[in-house]
Amino acid sequence: MRPTEEVEKLAKSESQIASCYVSQFTMKDGTEVTLRPIRPTDEPLMTRFHQTLSDRSVYMRYFCSLSLKSRVAHERLVRICFVDCDREIALVVDREERATGQHEILRVARLITSSPKNEAELAILVSDKYQKQGLGTELLHRTIQIARDKKLRRVWGELLRDNLAMQIIARKLGFRFRLCSGAASITAVLEI
Repeated sequence: MRPTEEVEKLAKSESQIASCYVSQFTMKDGTEVTLRPIRPTDEPLMTRFHQTLSDRSVYMRYFCSLSLKSRVAHERLVRICFVDCDREIALVVDREERATGQHEILRVARLITSSPKNEAELAILVSDKYQKQGLGTELLHRTIQIARDKKLRRVWGELLRDNLAMQIIARKLGFRFRLCSGAASITAVLEI
């Protein structure tokens, strides 16, 4: 396949996904947000998103301390914002400031499929300012629905044992927990 054909195929796939997975949600505080697939043009928004994260939130997601410089490196953000929709779906929670028209990403969820096993790994990261607003539960619901739409048989995510908030959300949605080889983490598994 020629490079231009490959780009056209990805663009068509991205367009189809974008139209299917865009929806509105009202947070507990009344703020209206849009859940939508990530776009290549989201790189500046992702840079600002990473600037809102505390060291603890970064550690809870990546299981280590990552500097802001490494998280917002152009090469990394290009890879994160331009996904291969056949293999991966990334949803963002987008809030528009009505007065200015400026957009802000509040949360990101990623579903990475593994074809041979017909399952997907799930990862979620939320801006500290918008925690406890119902976004985690809603985004997890949406990614589970995407997994069902893709006819996957299982979704799973690895969590630090200290991440009690995500464990509570996952348990409410039917995930089961398994201890990982490392004592610091557990795997949350949902059979679909």
